[in-house]
Amino acid sequence: MATTSNTGINSTLAFLLGGALVAIAVLAAISADLIPIGDQPDVSITLPGVGTVEGEVRGTAD
Repeated sequence: MATTSNTGINSTLAFLLGGALVAIAVLAAISADLIPIGDQPDVSITLPGVGTVEGEVRGTAD
């Protein structure tokens, strides 16, 4: 008696649904301000013998 298996289709479907759930979770976290987007942190570095260097992080414009 021959049996058929849809394991490849099931695992592909599970992979796609998992990816969609991760994408939805990331978008929800961004919209709830749990993941800050575009915030540029201030930086303060203290070096022995030199003192403290402070500044603002700036990205390059594309």
